[in-house]
Amino acid sequence: MRSLWSETAVLPEFPPLEGDARTDILIVGGGIAGVLCARALEEAGADYLLVEARALCAGVTANTTAKITAQHGALYQKLLPSLGVERTRLYFQANQRAVERYRALCQGLDCDYQERTACLFSRSDGGVLERERAAWRTMGVELSPHGAGDLPFPVAGCLALAGQGQFHPLKFLAERARGLNIRTHTKVRQLAPGLAETDHGVIRANKIILCTHFPILNRHGLYALKMYQHRSYVLALEGAGEVADLYVAAEDDGFSFRMAGDLLLLGGGGHRTGRSGGGWRELELAARRWYPEAKVVGRWATQDCVTLDGGAYVGQYSPRTPGLYVATGFNKWGMTTALAGAEILRDLVQGRANVYAPAFDPSRPLVKAAALENALFAAGSVLTPTAPRCPHLGCALRYNRAERSWDCPCHGSRFDAQGQLLDGPATDDLQKRPPSR
Repeated sequence: MRSLWSETAVLPEFPPLEGDARTDILIVGGGIAGVLCARALEEAGADYLLVEARALCAGVTANTTAKITAQHGALYQKLLPSLGVERTRLYFQANQRAVERYRALCQGLDCDYQERTACLFSRSDGGVLERERAAWRTMGVELSPHGAGDLPFPVAGCLALAGQGQFHPLKFLAERARGLNIRTHTKVRQLAPGLAETDHGVIRANKIILCTHFPILNRHGLYALKMYQHRSYVLALEGAGEVADLYVAAEDDGFSFRMAGDLLLLGGGGHRTGRSGGGWRELELAARRWYPEAKVVGRWATQDCVTLDGGAYVGQYSPRTPGLYVATGFNKWGMTTALAGAEILRDLVQGRANVYAPAFDPSRPLVKAAALENALFAAGSVLTPTAPRCPHLGCALRYNRAERSWDCPCHGSRFDAQGQLLDGPATDDLQKRPPSR
């Protein structure tokens, strides 16, 4: 199931690595975060190399709904208790700056950029909107009430942020990737300080940036404890009518809406990877109920890294790993956080301060109750006496009947029916083919 973006864009091709290499800055991962980081370093005149295990932007980046907005659902009421007012304001400002940077970068590019208003709605709970509006006021920003009359159901409330946008992410990244120092089909198999072993040679680097979606290094940073992965689904509907703006529900299990040309992209059915949820069935039922005359012309799924406080992790991988950096935990909002993160990392790896970096600090305190819940669930899964098991940290895999995959409920790795790796943080296929289902 390829996304609309994958079906309508051609990305530049790059060769694999040939033999050993040396660079000042190595970027591992060729999704939107890695490409934008490479572009930022290229424009800064830095010595860098990006390696990607598969084709460029073939993973999560290809399956986004590509909303460009600093309004990340009901995020800021969650961030305030953990980050405080000043860092929460910086987090917003970094993402809003990314919105404005996209507007400028897309000028003259064939990437279907359109300015839109971002709308946060709730079908049943106006209280969550009031709390979010109060959080924005604390940051000095006022959200506007919105009628949401083009949604197919009544809402309890809706808050709008004007001047946001949408685009075709792969058309945009195809242009941003041209001329960069990239090697694809080059899998990093092992990391050590200043060194990355690949299947085509050894790369020595003074600094390494991991942009692998979920970090692949387990020994530091506690990422397996302080993040989890979440799957969500998209239907492309023809003949469903139009929505004028970008809509997303305040509830985690709600729906999202945006147009892509004359197609309505209906998102939803989300659930934590490896656990039960609405999936395709929930989306299909919703489409039949709200748009009975519409035709499904495309469908795809995506997977997002979710942090316990809702904010992305961008910066030094851990206090014990000088020279190692990370960009992860975009919480379904990778368009703006990837661009903000690229500019933060560009500065940090060149020894320059960045005003927004403290808001994204990967070493900020954990949300202890949620971290404990994560740890207890993972421990229970490790002790579950079933097969197959995830090669990442040994959790028992669960069969995903809707997508015919074996999914890890602990950290989100996924494998197809033959045991081949679909999504990390695992880096290898299953050693044995899983049982037939």
